[in-house]
Amino acid sequence: MGLYAQLLRLPHVAVLLAATTVARLPIGINGLAVVLYVREVTGSFAIAGLATGALALGTAVMAPLAARLVDRRGARMLIPLAFGHAGSLLALWALGSAGAPGAALAAAAFSAGAAFPPSGAVLRSRWPDLIRDPGMLRTAYAFDSVVVEFAFVTGPLLTAVLVALVGPQAALGVSAALVLVGTTAFLDRLPGARAPRERAEAHRGILGPLGQPAILVVALTTLPVGFCLGAVEVALPAFSDGHGSPALAGILLAVWSGASGVGGLVFGARHLRSGLVETYLAIALLFPLACLPLVAASSPLAMAALAVLAGLPIAPLIASRNQLVGARAPRGAGAESFTWLLTALVAGSALGAAVTGALAEADSWRLGVLVGVGLAAGGAALALAYGAPCTLGRRPAEPVARATHRAAVRGWADFRHRW
Repeated sequence: MGLYAQLLRLPHVAVLLAATTVARLPIGINGLAVVLYVREVTGSFAIAGLATGALALGTAVMAPLAARLVDRRGARMLIPLAFGHAGSLLALWALGSAGAPGAALAAAAFSAGAAFPPSGAVLRSRWPDLIRDPGMLRTAYAFDSVVVEFAFVTGPLLTAVLVALVGPQAALGVSAALVLVGTTAFLDRLPGARAPRERAEAHRGILGPLGQPAILVVALTTLPVGFCLGAVEVALPAFSDGHGSPALAGILLAVWSGASGVGGLVFGARHLRSGLVETYLAIALLFPLACLPLVAASSPLAMAALAVLAGLPIAPLIASRNQLVGARAPRGAGAESFTWLLTALVAGSALGAAVTGALAEADSWRLGVLVGVGLAAGGAALALAYGAPCTLGRRPAEPVARATHRAAVRGWADFRHRW
C-alpha cells in the first residue's frame, strides 16, 4: 500500500478525499432513508418506491446539468447545490410529518436528487491538475472508486443505526448535515475553487462533452454495465428469499460491495505494465465473465463466494473508466463529463433492476443475470470495436481488428499479472 501513502502525502489530497468522503456519504444513506421514512409516514410501499425512484431519477437526469453549471460558473456553485439538496431532504421530512400526498413527497425527493452537489466529479476532474505522475494518478482514481464503495457500504449501516435509535427522519437530517459539512470543507480546501473557470471547448450543445467520441463511447458502454449491476442487486435478494432467509440479502450485498472495494484498493496499489485503454478494455471484458457464475449458486455459502468474484472487478473498472474520461474530457467540461457516466450507470442500473425484478416474480432471477451479463459483454465488445480506434490514437490505416486484438491481449496479460 505504499502508493496510497505517497498519494495521501501529496499537497491537498488527503483533506480533499476526507471532505468528499463526508459529502458523498448521503449517496449510501438517502435511498434507504427515503424508502423507510415515506413508508412510515404513508404506510405504503408503493409511495415509498415512487419517492425513492424520484430521488434516483432526479440525480440521473439533472446531474449533468448541475455539473455543467459548476464547470461554467466555478466550484463555488457546489454550495448552493448542497443547500438545495439539504433543504429538499428537510422539506421531505416536513411534508411527511404534515401528511402531504405522495406526489408532494415524490417531488421533494426528485428535487433532492436533482440538487445533489457533484463534488466527486469535480475532484476527479481536478486530479490531473493536482497529480502529475500518471502512475499516481491511477492510484487516485482507484482510491476515489473505493470511496464510493465505502459510501454504499457505510451509508445503509449508518441509516440502520439511526432508524433503530431515533427513526428514519433522523437519517434524513444527518444526510442533510453531512452534505453541507462535506461540501463546505471540500470547497474550502480545493485549490483555485474561486478562480474563474477556463472556457469550455467547442462541445457546447445539449449533450455537451458527449460530442467527444471517446466520452460518448465510454458513456454508452457504461449503460450495460449499469444494467448488469442492477440485475445483480436484485438477484441477490431474490436468491436469499428463495432460500428462506430474506435477511441474507444484506450480507450478500455487503460482501459484493466489500469485494469491489478490495478490488479497487489492490488495483490502485499495483504498477501497470500496459496502457490505460488496454487496461480498461481488459477489465470491461472480465466484468461480465466474473458475474456469470452467479447463476450457478446452489447454496448461500456458494453465492457469497461468487459474490466476491463478481464484486472484485467493479471498482477497478470504474477507476480505469474514470481515468480514461479524465484524460479525454474537453477542457472546461470535466465535471460534466464524469456526471454523464453517472447518468448512464444509474439509468442502466434502474432498468436492470426493473427487468430482473419482473423476472424474479416468475422465479427467473437467473435469467435476469444472464441478460445483464450478455449486455455487459456486448458493451465490452462495443468498447473494443469503437472505443479502441477513437482513443488509442492509432493511425487511420491500421485495421480495427488489429488495434482491438492488441488492446485485448496486452490488457489481459497485465490484469492476469496483477491479480
